[in-house]
Amino acid sequence: MEAYLVDWLSLIVRWLHLITGIAWIGASFHFVWLDNSLQEPDEELKAKGVKGDLWAIHGGGIYHFSKYALAPPSWPVSLHWSKWEAYSTWITGTFLMIAVYYFQAQSYLVGPDNWISDSSIAVAASVAFLLGGLALYEVAIRSPLRKNEGLFAIGVALMLILLSWLATKLFSDRAVFLHVGALMGTIMAGNVFLGIIPIQKRFVAAIEAGRSPDAAEAAFAKQRSTFNNYFTLPVLFCMISNHYPFLYGHEWNWVILVAVMMITAYSRHFFNLRHRGIIKPMVLVQAFIGFLVLASWLGYERYEAQQALLSNQVGDDIVTAIVAKHCVNCHAVKPTQPGFAAAPGGLVLEDIGQLVQHGQQVQTAVSTGYMPLANMTGMTDEERTDLLAWIAQNKQP
Repeated sequence: MEAYLVDWLSLIVRWLHLITGIAWIGASFHFVWLDNSLQEPDEELKAKGVKGDLWAIHGGGIYHFSKYALAPPSWPVSLHWSKWEAYSTWITGTFLMIAVYYFQAQSYLVGPDNWISDSSIAVAASVAFLLGGLALYEVAIRSPLRKNEGLFAIGVALMLILLSWLATKLFSDRAVFLHVGALMGTIMAGNVFLGIIPIQKRFVAAIEAGRSPDAAEAAFAKQRSTFNNYFTLPVLFCMISNHYPFLYGHEWNWVILVAVMMITAYSRHFFNLRHRGIIKPMVLVQAFIGFLVLASWLGYERYEAQQALLSNQVGDDIVTAIVAKHCVNCHAVKPTQPGFAAAPGGLVLEDIGQLVQHGQQVQTAVSTGYMPLANMTGMTDEERTDLLAWIAQNKQP
């Protein structure tokens, strides 16, 4: 019953996280597009303090967006604040982390060969990883380094590279990409909560008190917002990464993660330039070439491993014993492993025929080390190799 309730909690929180994440990223994309697409206003609008404006049509209506250099001549009755999209995304993401990785830490958070083997310590390390990464970022962005945007971007990139490597030492392979994504999401929410909103509150307070708002602070808020925009695609990749164990289970998983984050952030740069009327298709071409190089490297490795397995002949009796020892406790019609009410993913492996039928899924999960979960059953490298060799030799045509 407990496993059933945890599954429902995970489903509800994941759904809410997806909805709020769409709202937040959609708002981020919209406002960056809007800011980059503003045009020189006419003299009448300039006299009112308008810095740029844009006409658009959507949903059968005409819209006129205007951005003031600082403040409008008269204060609006109602002013919308873009903040709860960010807050609710971070809150639901935190609940999802708790439901999946903290409630089931021994299965999903602890790795077999990591620095941490105790589930309670792993949870504490997870919290420290997220808050520590946020603290490092906040120290950097509040320092003089931020005034040189190029150096600051390099500094943030180096910090994420280091923390990506550190995550592989602290957490299970499955949890690595999710933690780096959660860290970037925490930094993004921190940009809103610790930077953008306080600056906007001081901006509004200055206007209401009859003072001129601080233009430098407004530029600082925009800088934080721009960094959030470049983080969006890497974060989205991390959100879906647990569906692809051939990436997060690779020996060089942190290098793969860093490569994908850089490629996707660089791709985002094309659209940010395009909104300003700067068309540089080579940015997308270079990003695509980067993906091809990454995919080719992984594909070649996979081909070499497959050829090696085909030369290792393994009998049905050996594989049956391996599956019975390491797989059937979870992947059965009625699992005996605590915490599982049904076979994960509906994958039942109680006989040889089912193993042949689901060979591709088993091959991916076993070759990347994703299964058995946290290697709780103690599968040896020899058993893993034998199982993979048998699957390679008995693939369905």
